Amino acid sequence: MEISNYMKDEHRLCDEEFAKAEQAVSSGDFDEAFRHFEEFMVDTLKHFDKEEEILFPAFEAATLSTEGPTQVMRYEHNQVRGLLEQLKDAIDKADKERFFSVADTLMILLQQHNMKEEQMLYAMCDNVLGEQAKDLVEKMKAR
Repeated sequence: MEISNYMKDEHRLCDEEFAKAEQAVSSGDFDEAFRHFEEFMVDTLKHFDKEEEILFPAFEAATLSTEGPTQVMRYEHNQVRGLLEQLKDAIDKADKERFFSVADTLMILLQQHNMKEEQMLYAMCDNVLGEQAKDLVEKMKAR
């Protein structure tokens, strides 16, 4: 459960940061929205990097497969990256309607993505990586 617990906690932190950005946009405070959104974006992209550069390669090496769940997660990460750019643009333009339109899409994608990771992939990583799990979490924490 070492990997599952650590990664789930990061998901929750990112969710909280995004909620703060949404609240600021809702109240029309785009300076505050940008600060919270930037924190959300940096942490989300850092989370993706940890998965793509540390966790997924270890899982793929252990399972001898680059197809399957990690391939799907990378694809979804790229979709999220595109939506993050759209959200940043909406905040820069103080476009509340556009922000919430893109935010709805992002939240649906992230909820589905996180559920797949939390209910399947992270548990698989904990099982397959066994003794490596603690070291991998330490590497991710160091990022």
